[in-house]
Amino acid sequence: MNTAAVLNELSSSKDPHLGNPYLAARKEWDERYGSLIKRAQNWRFAAMWALLVAFAEAVVILGVATRPKTVPYVVAVDSLGRVIASGAVERSSPVDQRMKETGLSRWMQDLRGVTSDGLAQRRAIDRVYAMIGSGTAAQTLVTEFYRANQPFDRANRETVQVDVNTILPTTEQTFEIDWTETARDPSGGVVSVGRWKAILTIAVNPPSDENVLQLNPFGIYVMNVSWSKVV
Repeated sequence: MNTAAVLNELSSSKDPHLGNPYLAARKEWDERYGSLIKRAQNWRFAAMWALLVAFAEAVVILGVATRPKTVPYVVAVDSLGRVIASGAVERSSPVDQRMKETGLSRWMQDLRGVTSDGLAQRRAIDRVYAMIGSGTAAQTLVTEFYRANQPFDRANRETVQVDVNTILPTTEQTFEIDWTETARDPSGGVVSVGRWKAILTIAVNPPSDENVLQLNPFGIYVMNVSWSKVV
């Protein structure tokens, strides 16, 4: 076959690359390396996606790690104002007036009451101090009262029942409490009955620690207190 016949056959071929050395080389390049390039692009995309996922997970972990440690709680009371349940909630409710009155009523009963049950007496004293502001005038006065009236020594000769009659707010942070004390001898006989009143100044700081919550669920702190017997 002569040269002219060969050229004629190439030009009449159905594959246009056979008649053009450049197009033929381009086709071979695409077939050999095109798939490699495509796979490389896929790997880069997969790697980028993995980095994005890892970054998102890191953000979530950081958010959990830096979340505030304060655990809000809600406290339930019965019709008499006694604490019957408490537990963690998503958001804590502010301490309202009734909660303040309930907390202060219980505080005065713990402070002035005397029981022959040594464990119950110790818990009462712990609750009293848990509701006193550190370094305050109330702390000094209560400590002096316990020194002069050791409740464990008094329990050997008498018990004292405290019944709160009224508790009235005079300002948002000040309350006046009126109560009756009934002292009984070891056999249960009434030794004396007296009425007392006190004025308390408080501050509110919701508890952020579970141990504090057990003793002072409302976060009420007595900052100053004075009491006297009603004649």
